[in-house]
Amino acid sequence: MSHRAVKDRLYTEFARVGAALASEKRLELVDLLAQAPRNVESLAAETGMSTANTSQHLQALKAARLLETDREGTRVIYRLASEDVLGLWLALRSVAESHLAEIGQVARESGLGGTEAERVRREDLNSLVEDDQALIVDVRPTIEFEHGHLPRAISVPLSTLPDAAARLPRDRRLVVYCRGAYCQFADEAVETLRSAGFDAVRLEGGWPEWLLERRPVEGPVALVNSTHSSESF
Repeated sequence: MSHRAVKDRLYTEFARVGAALASEKRLELVDLLAQAPRNVESLAAETGMSTANTSQHLQALKAARLLETDREGTRVIYRLASEDVLGLWLALRSVAESHLAEIGQVARESGLGGTEAERVRREDLNSLVEDDQALIVDVRPTIEFEHGHLPRAISVPLSTLPDAAARLPRDRRLVVYCRGAYCQFADEAVETLRSAGFDAVRLEGGWPEWLLERRPVEGPVALVNSTHSSESF
């Protein structure tokens, strides 16, 4: 086989992955599936798409071997094929952040992530929790918390926060996290908690960033082929 023929075949295969990700809706699906496996109906509700359109996008991702499926009764459950898929998504996002000023502009205009003083770095979280200076609050939906979460985190889905606030401690800083750097759940939770008089800040990044850095996690499973452990924090 000639060099040209080999290159043509290889780059055609590489392009399958690029084509599968060349959709804002598919990227959102990958981001959601980084939190927990889901069925098509759940993903459609999250993304605001019809079930039919969601299914088509999922099939495109699966055809590129970026997703795998399981069955729970009559439902098909979609999940990321490996941690490499999560790494690819976060790498794509990082390159976009570095080269597209529009992303920073959107983040600033929407107040995403707050200021540096309003965030706790991931590498600083351990010491704060060990010294009983902080409590970790996961404001993602329950299904995502149950699939995997930060060690010692408590689950307080954003929709339940007003009622749950009365049971949260006031003698420690509340470090809130959600689906990632561009998830607004944490920002909304911090605003709500501060309005109620709590010392609340956001964790830098969120679950996908923590997971990809192979930090300890708790829960039944993180991602396919993951070897995370919750033995140390």
